[in-house]
Amino acid sequence: MERTSKKPLSAQIRTRANKEVPAEKQYDGNFELMISTGSTLLDLAISGKRKRGGGVPAGILLEAFGPNGSGKTVLLCELAGSIQRAGGSIMFNDPEARLNKQFASMFDLDMSSVELHEPDTVTQVIDSIRKWTPSENAVHGIMTDSLAALSTTMEMDSEDGDKMGMRRAKEFSEGLRKICRVLKQKNYIMACSNQIRDNASTMGMGESFSVPGGKAIGYYASVRLRFHTPEKIRKEKTVGGKTVKKVKGVKTKVEVYKNSCDAPYRTADLYIDFAYGIDDIRANLQYLKDYGKEKFYHIDGESLGISIETAIEKVESQNLEKKLKDAVIRKWEEIENSFHVERKKKVRV
Repeated sequence: MERTSKKPLSAQIRTRANKEVPAEKQYDGNFELMISTGSTLLDLAISGKRKRGGGVPAGILLEAFGPNGSGKTVLLCELAGSIQRAGGSIMFNDPEARLNKQFASMFDLDMSSVELHEPDTVTQVIDSIRKWTPSENAVHGIMTDSLAALSTTMEMDSEDGDKMGMRRAKEFSEGLRKICRVLKQKNYIMACSNQIRDNASTMGMGESFSVPGGKAIGYYASVRLRFHTPEKIRKEKTVGGKTVKKVKGVKTKVEVYKNSCDAPYRTADLYIDFAYGIDDIRANLQYLKDYGKEKFYHIDGESLGISIETAIEKVESQNLEKKLKDAVIRKWEEIENSFHVERKKKVRV
């Protein structure tokens, strides 16, 4: 006789393999406490229909995964800076020991007050989070950059790769289940970066990629952001009568691959300047130009010129950042609302 679950139907969340997955992974966050990613368009893509202006709600696990150099670490640092400015504390797990004060300063991230760890294993990360007791009554952030580095370390220490892989996946699953409860109870935001691997043998079935750590991160993350291959942003200057070209940043398309906070599969263009971080002004100006009737850069139809560099200079010199952001939010809402269709309430027969 087949056994039936004693849990209510609302908690019986199942995978394709028909295995029960704990309901903690479906938590949509505390929308009374929101943190910005540093990108207006990404904030909107994550939760713009739930909260005007969007952002990352407190209490959730967020994963940013994708290829190297696509901006995942930048996003984590922008989030950390936003949390600090809102009065929260930061724990930064940096297994690759790459974070430095100069890089962190781009995001107004005060490293002197960051609790910095350089863990080797998944267990060390989980233990440090469960023991963490920041004193401030605010949204606090836990950044882990990256999960892939933890996986690699554990594999290298093992003589049996297959068994170690199974153990690592189990540790991720058990640890994240415990952590998600802590995040929800204490209104922490945990943001992790992760690598992406091609699955060569899917035979057209299932996803064509995977991420280190097994399926646990996919189960428990409320928001998963997929970073696509970045495009180089080049700038030309004339120096000594010669034209010099230099790569000054990248443009990355970010897809909200999973979203328990709002609708999934929205996308946002992220512009990253190597010496500046996320360039929200550039992204917002380009968005209004792309989705407006005007052939020039503008705010509410008021021209800022035909050059993006000139438009950025005018926004900054005239302190138009908030006006620009408001215009982007209105345009985004206009586009979203155009797809909304009122439906009759379902008739249960």
